[in-house]
Amino acid sequence: MTRLRSAKVAAVAAVASIAAALLAGCHGQTGTQASADVAGGDPVRGRGLIRSYGCGSCHEVKGVPGAQGTVGPPLTGVGGRMYIAGRLANTPENLARWIKDPKGVDEKTAMPNLGLDDQDARDIAAFLYDQRQ
Repeated sequence: MTRLRSAKVAAVAAVASIAAALLAGCHGQTGTQASADVAGGDPVRGRGLIRSYGCGSCHEVKGVPGAQGTVGPPLTGVGGRMYIAGRLANTPENLARWIKDPKGVDEKTAMPNLGLDDQDARDIAAFLYDQRQ
């Protein structure tokens, strides 16, 4: 009986360990690490671009004055999300891709294509990933 009990305890511990690892992986990357992964992205410049492109008219964006829109989801904590737009794995490259051409990812999205170039999309992605909460 003791061996059986030990085996059960070991099995439960193994399952708990696997579940914890899977749950940890569901949170995406953290802001500081992820913004460093946005190749060539400048989060300081990205903050200004969010204002100039008017992202705050649809989204709430922490750290951007006047960005209190409620049409789209709040952009706080983007770096910790599993998916972008419910379709793309949350990676810096995918976030920049989404920002640059949302209709290319999901033709039915309400998010407009604002005509961003690659650099602007990377800078905005870097800023968003820098937002921890």
